[in-house]
Amino acid sequence: MTALLDFSPEEMVAIRLSLWIAFWAMLCSLPLGLGVALLLARGRFWGKSLLNVLVHLPLVLPPVVTGYVLLLLFGRKGPIGRLLEQGMGIVLAFRWTGAALACAVMGFPLLVRSIRLSLDAVDRRLEDAAGTLGASTMWVFLTITLPLILPGIVAGMILSFARALGEFGATITFVSNIPGETQTIPTAIYFLVQEPGGDLAALRLTLVSIAISMAALFASEALSARATRRTLGL
Repeated sequence: MTALLDFSPEEMVAIRLSLWIAFWAMLCSLPLGLGVALLLARGRFWGKSLLNVLVHLPLVLPPVVTGYVLLLLFGRKGPIGRLLEQGMGIVLAFRWTGAALACAVMGFPLLVRSIRLSLDAVDRRLEDAAGTLGASTMWVFLTITLPLILPGIVAGMILSFARALGEFGATITFVSNIPGETQTIPTAIYFLVQEPGGDLAALRLTLVSIAISMAALFASEALSARATRRTLGL
């Protein structure tokens, strides 16, 4: 039992880096996820179905394919990556920031879907009533819509965070496995099981990953249930 709690410095670095990358992946994708969810839930425009498909594409594509596309676009020789490096000095490939980008892309569909479901559950009559009383669209959103969908936003953030913690294929394809820079819990486990004597360390990291993921799922379910009760007026 003691051996399961005896984390090496390298394992602790992988755990901290995973949490750091997952946090930034979730936080940076939140504004865009909220905007896209609003477009899909309330918008009427040509190409809405295409946008919906593109948003959910990472859920059905092999993660390695997503990582390779990111490498083509954001690598140093890619069109976007070249512009970022030359214009702003930002390099994503083989950096922790690139790992955060890959994790954000993979968790983005879960974030958007959770927020969109919350938006669909909002009683539009409340928003219409506020509008007839002279409230602006932004004020209606901030004072009525946002509080009502807040549990869905938080649930989506948690799911996105948990998905980022478990990301492997896109991350290793885009940023490789560099200890202390891009080596997260999943990539560390993958290489530990291939090393002689690495089974115990892999088991420790596996248990940590399971514990964090279960906590995230329980929290997400609790928030979803709360949102449902609020919608039903219970």
